[in-house]
Amino acid sequence: MRFQKERSAGFLANQMARLFAKGLQKRISPLGLAPAQFMTLLALWDEDGLTQSELVRRLDVEQATMANTLTRMERDGLIERRSNPSDGRSQSVHLTEKSKALQAPAIAEARAQNATALADFSDEEREIFLVLMRRAIAAMHGN
Repeated sequence: MRFQKERSAGFLANQMARLFAKGLQKRISPLGLAPAQFMTLLALWDEDGLTQSELVRRLDVEQATMANTLTRMERDGLIERRSNPSDGRSQSVHLTEKSKALQAPAIAEARAQNATALADFSDEEREIFLVLMRRAIAAMHGN
């Protein structure tokens, strides 16, 4: 039996994720952000002062990848690291005024990318699609 890419949830999800990431990158790069930085900022906009380990867990990325992302973000003036008052061995990551100012425009660009991706869906289809995606993600988290 021949593998049919158009019938493979994994293939389609991967293709959609790549296209979404490419569109998002195009939209946020004028703001001076890369997708990995945007994802990190989303976590920090939700809760400023997380540690690197907490960011790794929340974003489900490798420790080395997060370390590189944070180094670049610090260099670009998006974050500052401070000694963690509750654990002197770790540092907490904090937003700067520059990254706080980017929250509204960056989120607007992400919403615009979402709108582009789902433009041909009715409101009902959009809700069903999101529910089904969340269910697939939850099923894979259990394995």
